[in-house]
Amino acid sequence: MRIITTHKNTDFDALASVVAATILYPDAVPVLPKQVNPNVKAFLSIHKDIFKMKSPGDIDCDKVDSLVVVDTDNWSRIDHVKKLQKRDDLEIIMWDHHMNKQNIKTSWERKEPMGANITLMTQQLKEERKLLTPIQSTLFLAGLYEDTGNLTFPSSQAADAYAAAYLLERKADLKIIGSLLRPAYGEQQKNVLYEMLENTDTEKINGIKVSINKMKIEGHVGGLSVVVSMYREIANADVAFGVFENEDRDNCIVIGRSDVDEVNVGAVMRSLGGGGHHGAGSAMLKGISADRVEEWIRDIISGGQRSAVQISDLMSFPVITVSSNTLMQDVAVLLREKGCTGVPVVDDGELKGVISRRDFKKLKKESQLNAPVKAFMKCDVVTISPDRGPNQAANLMVKHDIGRLPVIQDGKVIGIVTRTDAMRYFYDLLPD
Repeated sequence: MRIITTHKNTDFDALASVVAATILYPDAVPVLPKQVNPNVKAFLSIHKDIFKMKSPGDIDCDKVDSLVVVDTDNWSRIDHVKKLQKRDDLEIIMWDHHMNKQNIKTSWERKEPMGANITLMTQQLKEERKLLTPIQSTLFLAGLYEDTGNLTFPSSQAADAYAAAYLLERKADLKIIGSLLRPAYGEQQKNVLYEMLENTDTEKINGIKVSINKMKIEGHVGGLSVVVSMYREIANADVAFGVFENEDRDNCIVIGRSDVDEVNVGAVMRSLGGGGHHGAGSAMLKGISADRVEEWIRDIISGGQRSAVQISDLMSFPVITVSSNTLMQDVAVLLREKGCTGVPVVDDGELKGVISRRDFKKLKKESQLNAPVKAFMKCDVVTISPDRGPNQAANLMVKHDIGRLPVIQDGKVIGIVTRTDAMRYFYDLLPD
């Protein structure tokens, strides 16, 4: 079974790329994540009989032997099919216009720096002389225009313009595209924009006019990307970031827009565990204050380092460890006595995994407390070397949603650094 999928918070470029892939790979099943952009959700609700998409719950991952990934190259952005990540026998085909290589190992890929991913796929459709219906052409052009800002973003290429012309020749309807891409801007968005403008603050970083605007929001607020785009233009900033802190949900939504080549917003957002392209991107961070997110963004853009402190200065040692044959009930006692949330699993000096309090949720029966740790531990362990900095540690922890990093040197565990260690130093976690 072959499936096609794309990144969570699916936009029109991603949706268009999925549909294009169904034409290039007619035997494949399109699978969309649960999280899609509101305008895409509205489009699909009207066109669900034309574009028949499956949800992750409809797919038996054990039957999948081929995966087509479009518009992303990072497993964290397709976590709705994360069961496939550890498969060594899986064929992976990738179409992507982001050039920062991430962590998906492919069997075949096409990566070129286009303004929109659908441009790459339109080129292939044209080369293979595939027939396009007017509604397919319209969707593809909507994705192209959305990701290139109607061909005005600095990331736009000549190839994007040629692809747009080809889709117009195939009866893409500009009137429909105008309605699809019309931003959701109502009273709620207006109030957010007014508050941002009242607190406008810009500064020069490496000669670039940057505005980082923080504000608190309550509940769900849609259309924030539109608000940040408008804010950047009105504030006359080269680059603008909106950091929206929701204390009820203990998260920060970060949205960035850039109008200059010198600042790649997509790269900044990938450092925060999100994604995007040169001119636009977003990320969601949990448990970090807006003030620290601002410091993080400023540090990334400036390229500076706050200090020469390394992980070796922060880590705890010697490390409390257990063997893979330790019983789960003994681990529970150890975690309680030591007041820690997890420990590395080590056999003969070699790191085998990590067992944490979170893993105890896997136990369905009390008798499983007599099972060895190796039955429930996490084997795919994210580690860090002692010469890295606190910012790299915090980045890994946020990206992988983990609370500790074993520190590895010459293949041995020499220490452990926790989320609290790194983020108290560099990011100052919000209180629980």
